[in-house]
Amino acid sequence: MAPTAAAGAPFRVAIIGSGPAGFYAAEELLKQAGRPTAVDLFDRLPTPYGLVRGGVAPDHQKIKTVIKLFERTAGRPGFRFFGNVTYGKDLALGDLLAHYHQVLFCTGAETDRRMGIPGEDLPGSYPATEFVGWYNGHPDYRHLTFDLEAERVAVIGNGNVAMDVARILARPIPELAATDIADYALEALRHCRVKEILLLGRRGPAQAAFTNPEIRELTEMEGVDLVVRPEDLDLDPVSRGFLAQAKEPTFQRNVEILKSQVGKGEGEHAKKVRARFFVSPVALLGGSKVEAIRLEKNRLVKDERGTVKAVGTGQCEELPVQLVFRSIGYKGVAMAELPFDEKAGVIPNLDGRVISPGGKPMPRVYVAGWIKRGPSGVIGTNKPDAIATVHAMLADAAASQPGPGIQTEPEAVPGLLRERGVRYVTFAEWKRLDQLEVANGQKIGKPREKFTSIEAMLEALR
Repeated sequence: MAPTAAAGAPFRVAIIGSGPAGFYAAEELLKQAGRPTAVDLFDRLPTPYGLVRGGVAPDHQKIKTVIKLFERTAGRPGFRFFGNVTYGKDLALGDLLAHYHQVLFCTGAETDRRMGIPGEDLPGSYPATEFVGWYNGHPDYRHLTFDLEAERVAVIGNGNVAMDVARILARPIPELAATDIADYALEALRHCRVKEILLLGRRGPAQAAFTNPEIRELTEMEGVDLVVRPEDLDLDPVSRGFLAQAKEPTFQRNVEILKSQVGKGEGEHAKKVRARFFVSPVALLGGSKVEAIRLEKNRLVKDERGTVKAVGTGQCEELPVQLVFRSIGYKGVAMAELPFDEKAGVIPNLDGRVISPGGKPMPRVYVAGWIKRGPSGVIGTNKPDAIATVHAMLADAAASQPGPGIQTEPEAVPGLLRERGVRYVTFAEWKRLDQLEVANGQKIGKPREKFTSIEAMLEALR
């Protein structure tokens, strides 16, 4: 039950970040019985939904149907959306704590981990997040360009994001044209000359992090061959033990899907996706741009905790590539006035309660989602995570009274933003943008044609 202090007055919460974790948390807060609850959800973009809009691949429209659940949350009494409001610029932590009983950060993981190898910053080497944001029409990345005249591309990583990158590079243009891919990305991909995509994993096929549908889709794509080396599917004792102990059947099924490709050899199509395992990049080579990648062969070992790790053997090979996308994990970024664990890429916390450098919880400040636990799981994984944090928030609120002087009048924050010249976007205004995008897309046979700049969004609303 929500706190009952100051009976009749709403329990007010600010959530920073409108991705899945933010919406799941808002839903849990707003459905509490008892005292009325008000949730203001802030995002630095005029558009909500975070990675559901800007990260899910355009050819995976079904995954985006989770938005219908978020729209129901947005329709609950007490919910407000403030888009185009940047934490740390338009509102500081002190502003939020002065107007809300609690503040919850759900800012996700906005960048990629680095490999830390020579040549990583050569032109032609990019974080996968930049390419994903580019083809999804994210305002932060729409200005980027990629050398799609490259004939050979290396995608480093074996997770679903790596699979998305490979698939978008390989998928036939008529199929992409029927998605909500950004118009400029579709035009650039029309002239794409990529013939080979190397999918590079440091461990074996048994430990691959992609899901069954992701790898299966590559086996079924028109005009593309998924090429797997037989020696990579000859499982070593460590991999056999890993599969025997795995509680999740996904790993065994991944191996079976890959084994089904071995007999097809090189296949018959001009475009190839080559899955390579047991290799780690140790250098990117080139003068003014990426020209090759040096890979070290790995073997698998178990550490003292039983975790399967890849260890380099010292044997190296060099392969010519002209474009590299690194997809070895998302990473959170530091937020103003909050502690940050640079190595883990998260805000230090205990059960969602933000922990100060002195080791004590920061009063009334919380985290949920990837900025809390790191980039793991799928969209739905954020639901129990967010609910757990909300329950901690409600327990804290019930156990203590907020300090005096909190200005909880509903119009205080909108007034403060207007005073500061911030043109915030409401959920009703987002729905207008949504309708415009869908209408513009229908004219050309797409589910939507996205606005890809903040200026264009605000102009459309004017």
